[in-house]
Amino acid sequence: MKKEDIKALSIEELTSKIAEEKASIDKLKFAHAISSIENPMQIRTSRKLIARLTTELSVKTKQA
Repeated sequence: MKKEDIKALSIEELTSKIAEEKASIDKLKFAHAISSIENPMQIRTSRKLIARLTTELSVKTKQA
């Protein structure tokens, strides 16, 4: 997701997107532990996306 897309999301959408990404990263980590996944960089990109979403969520909650 681009920065503009993240800023356009509401607080509820941010929380649901964070929950989806956390579930996704758990599945990726589990699959990687069992056998090597095709693109292990997906784990890093998911972690970074969660951090970006969490940062934007905290900014929006402080403004409200």
